[in-house]
Amino acid sequence: MKNLLVFILFTVIAGLINGCGSSHDPQKLNEFSANQLNEWHDKLTEVIISDIFTPPVASRIYVYPHIAAYEVLRNQYTEYRTLAGQLNNFTEVPTPDTDVDIYYPLASIIAFSTASKVLVFNVDMIEEYEQQYLEQIQQVGINKRIFENSVNYGREVGNHLIEYAKDDGYIARQSMPRYILEEDPGKWVPTPPDYMPGIEPHWETMRTLVLDSAKQFVPLPPTPFDSTPGSLFYQECMEVYETVNKLDEEQLEIAKFWDCNPNISFTKGHVMFYHQQISPGGHWLSIASIVSRMEDMDFMRKSEVFTMTSIALYDAFISCWDEKYRSSLIRPETYIDRYIDPDWKPILQTPAFPEYTSGHSVISSAAAVALTKLVGDNYAFADSSEVDYGLPVRNYNSFFHASNEAAISRLYGGIHYRPACENGLAQGKSVGNFIMKKIETKKSMQAMK
Repeated sequence: MKNLLVFILFTVIAGLINGCGSSHDPQKLNEFSANQLNEWHDKLTEVIISDIFTPPVASRIYVYPHIAAYEVLRNQYTEYRTLAGQLNNFTEVPTPDTDVDIYYPLASIIAFSTASKVLVFNVDMIEEYEQQYLEQIQQVGINKRIFENSVNYGREVGNHLIEYAKDDGYIARQSMPRYILEEDPGKWVPTPPDYMPGIEPHWETMRTLVLDSAKQFVPLPPTPFDSTPGSLFYQECMEVYETVNKLDEEQLEIAKFWDCNPNISFTKGHVMFYHQQISPGGHWLSIASIVSRMEDMDFMRKSEVFTMTSIALYDAFISCWDEKYRSSLIRPETYIDRYIDPDWKPILQTPAFPEYTSGHSVISSAAAVALTKLVGDNYAFADSSEVDYGLPVRNYNSFFHASNEAAISRLYGGIHYRPACENGLAQGKSVGNFIMKKIETKKSMQAMK
């Protein structure tokens, strides 16, 4: 009897030391964690929309948290490689202490959250969601010591990504001058209704993650400006004009579905108000999320898909913006107003930056390359990314089917000439192929032996 009491006392003390009396249910934890990366990505998108970040900046906000989550998880899935030494200037990530137990799904979410907080304005929204998440996972059942170890390691990796982000040029570009308008009639000028100055004129100075430089994949030059009726440039603009004037219902739906303008303004009387929605990069990451759920991917595979797609989007924006402010081409709305029809208006609100190349075309093509390499060619899926913004689901036979539609949508919307769409697709494809060939997420069989 005495020995039994001693044994019971020892067991209770050990439980208090190791877990402070908390339960630990691996099965329930894994069930709870299965879709947490999707849900956290959705939460980050919600914050990006509420903060009204521009598309290039949104791509930056997405990429660092996803890299952080990936770098944590690869410690559990040892067949995956670190991105340190593969991404430009990305140094070795802190390794976990082998003497402690870590629940890596929890650590990865904390790394994601930690990196997110320094990239957005609405930090409180992220912190509140993190607190809810931590309370939920404790209610599911996790050993207290493992919980603390996991949170601490997640913070460490998240902070490593924060330090990496500090040197990417984002802060330096804030002190650079605004874009100076040129008097050349073929150059871009602000467009109605807001006549905003050019968005992110120095985005090409940002550090690329994989590309050698922003200028690595310079597209073919745009058609030379010419206001003469019958000239090639005039014909390209007439195509925009006539397409919008004769738009059918399917083309109109396509234009609206791929609008993805984060901040559309409306004027009623003397009052201007705004409508926020998902960014073009956010739309493609939503596709990545949809597909990861369809395929019932494990936590690591989801992270790989999110991370590589976000890297492709990030570098594609830098490549595209480099060309935009080099050619600084006039928008169709401005050209048509001057030389064809002063009463004409595009279907979509013209974004506040130069025309060439089409950002949607470049980033959509780059994302399509990444997703095709990761998920498969001729992969059919239903895209519900715009349902929350009042638009119906659209179905695609492949990722390239979707990217091609995203590109032509800009012609239907009246905000791009055809060459910006077609050459933009080629530019994005070059960016995506380079990234997917250069970055290796999986170790070779030889390296794993």
